[in-house]
Amino acid sequence: MLMLPTRDRRLESYTMKADPLIARAPRVPLTRTAFAAAHVVSDPLRERNPWDGRPAVDWEATLKFRASLWDQGLGLAEAMDTAQRGMGVDWLTAKELIERTMAAAKVHPLKPRVACGAGTDHKELSKLTNAEAILAAYQEQAEAIESVGGQLILMASRAFNAMNASPDDYCAVYRALIDGASEPVVLHWLGDMFDPALSGYWGHSDIAKANDFVLELICANPAKVDGIKISLLDQAHEEAFRARLPEGVRLYTGDDFNYADLIAGDGTHHSHALLGIFAAIAPAASQALEALAEEDMELYDSLLAPTVPLSREIFRAPTRFYKAGIAFLSWLNGYQSHFVMPGGFQSSRDITHYSEVFRLADASRLLLKPEVAEVRMKSLLATNGIGD
Repeated sequence: MLMLPTRDRRLESYTMKADPLIARAPRVPLTRTAFAAAHVVSDPLRERNPWDGRPAVDWEATLKFRASLWDQGLGLAEAMDTAQRGMGVDWLTAKELIERTMAAAKVHPLKPRVACGAGTDHKELSKLTNAEAILAAYQEQAEAIESVGGQLILMASRAFNAMNASPDDYCAVYRALIDGASEPVVLHWLGDMFDPALSGYWGHSDIAKANDFVLELICANPAKVDGIKISLLDQAHEEAFRARLPEGVRLYTGDDFNYADLIAGDGTHHSHALLGIFAAIAPAASQALEALAEEDMELYDSLLAPTVPLSREIFRAPTRFYKAGIAFLSWLNGYQSHFVMPGGFQSSRDITHYSEVFRLADASRLLLKPEVAEVRMKSLLATNGIGD
């Protein structure tokens, strides 16, 4: 039994259900493309000056976690914001991560899909003052990714807002990147709830004008666009947008609040997945997608619906701190030996939040090693002055 804090500053007893799902590979081909965006595992013994220096990465644990996602039939979105790009993880670390991940993916028996984030974060914003400089920065990262066989995800860049870019600036950069890529790219529309510096992306503060701009960008060369990830946490917007996409261009939901309904679809259109939460709920996600492929909606709902409250807690405002919940569950489930993140990011959430994540993960059957999870939760509680 545990004593867990509540939001009204009480302690209440909690007994674990201890009925975990068993992680396994899907029995049938999936009918949705699903990328899980994974975090980076720190190496506390090598970490020095975590707020100021480059992160020390436990490469063995980091790659082991990725292999666990591949073993369950999921693809991987590598070096994205879930991996703390721009929030503790620099480009040189991300580049090494991509290289190591691509090497591991190539020898994995399921031959998983891996798409990797290309951005401009290796350059100071003061150096990115025009469209040509932004394009050159993107191209440097894109070349590094494609040289090791990675598919490009064109991450949203803070540089556009920093230079007060016009829609023409966005068009010049993205047109060159899309047309010049070696294989179809995934576009990335990340809302300001994930990164306040991305407000008004695409050069429009009006969402309808932004929609039209992006669709025009895609329709100019749809054969070179695999899909677009939209992370605006707005189900109605995503449903309306995906209905306007050209045939063959996927909508990858990045909506960590409404993914279950969006992936199931409305009978005419459906979303695929590129989600940080899928790294935390991999057994439920994989087995729900298997049920969807087998047209067993009752099982799909029973597996995925309980994860939605968990995801909403992990991604609650301030949403950008969600990475801490992903790493927390990785620790509870034994994928890493500690709960330390690059830049000390684990301190971005409080013990009441972690306690609620613990409850909801247990309810979702996602504490895969209950005894380990209980011992580790007790240690975190004790660190916060809660214990026997």
